[in-house]
Amino acid sequence: MPLTDNVVLASLPAADLSLLATHLKVVAVKQHQILFEAGDPLEAVYFPLNAVVSLVVSLSTGQSVEAAMVGRDGVVSALSALDGQTAVNRGVVQLGGQVMVCSPAALKEAAKQSDTILSMISRHELALFAQAQQSAACMASHRVEARLCRWLLRARDLAGSDALPFTQEYLGEMLGVRRTSVTVVANTLQQAGLLQYRRGRIQLVNLEALEEAACECYQAVKSTYEKLLVHDHRAHRVLRPVSPLDDVAVAERPQRRGS
Repeated sequence: MPLTDNVVLASLPAADLSLLATHLKVVAVKQHQILFEAGDPLEAVYFPLNAVVSLVVSLSTGQSVEAAMVGRDGVVSALSALDGQTAVNRGVVQLGGQVMVCSPAALKEAAKQSDTILSMISRHELALFAQAQQSAACMASHRVEARLCRWLLRARDLAGSDALPFTQEYLGEMLGVRRTSVTVVANTLQQAGLLQYRRGRIQLVNLEALEEAACECYQAVKSTYEKLLVHDHRAHRVLRPVSPLDDVAVAERPQRRGS
């Protein structure tokens, strides 16, 4: 799987990408794996290839709410390279797959040598902040049905698959609602022919109808990422359908320079 399967890496010119390439390794992560907890030191930077990571805020009541979803259009913990060494939320793997990993020190050193990489980090963190803001507004203003459609479409875009392995309990946790609320909404969407749900697996059936049912936040987040990150012709080829995700053994590929 090439480095350019990540939009952020794909946006870098070959000379800048070569500054990072020798420090990156492919690592497999499994669904529900915790990458870090709030307050933990950030010891790795993750560039998802086909995995998806949720940044989750945990409350004293035990409730958890997703603030942002990061996949192949982003990077997790990039700010740690600019001396932000402590996690402010939990990073949990939403969909298993592969990520490219490097140390914060390696990314920091590359950023010192490349204004392009430094700009990439800044633009990505701005996009991530905008997504978190949109999520907060979405929770306060939109119905559960519209929010669920938005969330499923975002997950589908990042996974590159219409089949998503999520339980209703997990969806409720990410959306900050009761499982019973998800059950009612999922049944409604299934009866309307938008999706099929069986034993912890959701099959998206009618993407056009799902987009119509989703709140404005889906397109808002998508547009923000495109404006801030997808600015190179190579990156436009990255978000294409890929094979369904499988849990695989940790693997490290031979290092490559350039794209």
